[in-house]
Amino acid sequence: MPAMLFHLRWPDGSETRCYSPSLVIKDYFQPGQTYPLPQFMAQVREALNIASERVRAKFGFACSQAMDQLAELEIVAQRFDHLDSAQVQVLCFDE
Repeated sequence: MPAMLFHLRWPDGSETRCYSPSLVIKDYFQPGQTYPLPQFMAQVREALNIASERVRAKFGFACSQAMDQLAELEIVAQRFDHLDSAQVQVLCFDE
């Protein structure tokens, strides 16, 4: 199962390198695109849960790294919840 990294830029300009155990992230995001924070979080939740379930289907257990990554993104996103126009940019994918 091909894993990938994807890179994000948050509203404060900070960047995060993220892990997905599946290429499913490519079905949800485009490099260079900016997404409203609520939309980004909804899509990344769905994508990382699908990625984790793909691991479960192949190996018999969910991907803890995908769930850890999602938990980290949830924590970072909370910093910007108070901003009405907060956006997240997907910078690039590394396969």
